Amino acid sequence: MKNDEMTRKDDEVKKPVRPAATRKRASGNWNPDWEPFAKLDPAWTEKVVAMAIAPRVAGVLDAKTIELIGIALDASCTHMYAPGVRRHIQRALKAGATKEEITAVLQLASLQGLHSMCLGAPILLEELEARKLAAHFDSLNLDPRDRK
Repeated sequence: MKNDEMTRKDDEVKKPVRPAATRKRASGNWNPDWEPFAKLDPAWTEKVVAMAIAPRVAGVLDAKTIELIGIALDASCTHMYAPGVRRHIQRALKAGATKEEITAVLQLASLQGLHSMCLGAPILLEELEARKLAAHFDSLNLDPRDRK
């Protein structure tokens, strides 16, 4: 049986259950960039979408928390998806989030990129020190082979 044909009992009224990708599109969370995946492998795309909407469908987390997490994910340095950030901010505000809560989430998400600074800064300091030592040896007019 196809997913579009499946039904579920909901308050004693049978409603058709739409495929997850269709539900994702209907919820406003569909990223048009996913369309090629949906065409190439609808079953895989449906599984991914079902996984992505599971927290919302399960009802374990409240809407505000889900939207705050969505902001963090879409604003992260590895994602940076502005339309998603905008959509989740709008929904978070509608769910009762304050500007301070949203700002805190953006601040936390920005820390994900801090690792780049933690990695790069020591290397920069090492290279500056190496350059300073090289300049020092050059000023002494020593043979480069003596720099060891």
